[in-house]
Amino acid sequence: MTADLPMPEADTVLSLLSEELSIERHAEVTGRVRVQIRTVERDALVEEMLGTERIEIERVPIGRVVDAAPPIREEGDTTVIPVMEEVIVTERRLVLKEEIRLRRVRTTTSHREIHTVREQHAEIERTAPEAGGSRPDFHNL
Repeated sequence: MTADLPMPEADTVLSLLSEELSIERHAEVTGRVRVQIRTVERDALVEEMLGTERIEIERVPIGRVVDAAPPIREEGDTTVIPVMEEVIVTERRLVLKEEIRLRRVRTTTSHREIHTVREQHAEIERTAPEAGGSRPDFHNL
């Protein structure tokens, strides 16, 4: 069953239609944000072991005749420095008069100290958009 439709005549003009879509964009402020940086100070305990070193000096009399001056030497933590003296007898002799002994003594002590340190916190506040323009102000967000 076909419906009887009239046949268009040869000189009949048919209009063709088409749709076009147009898209526009615009910025709209939906809210504002305010950020404030707040600095707070707090005390922090610093606990560290501190090392110190001091030198103890001991003079040791020797009084011994030697042929040549002994060199400076190390004996553990002690540095031994010979001190020489020439003595005139009928002949010259080297006499080891004394030795100076420098000993390193190491100690450690506990050191506690309170220091103030700073710390920042950010506070963020959101507000509704201002009435009026729909353009965002990027410099004052």
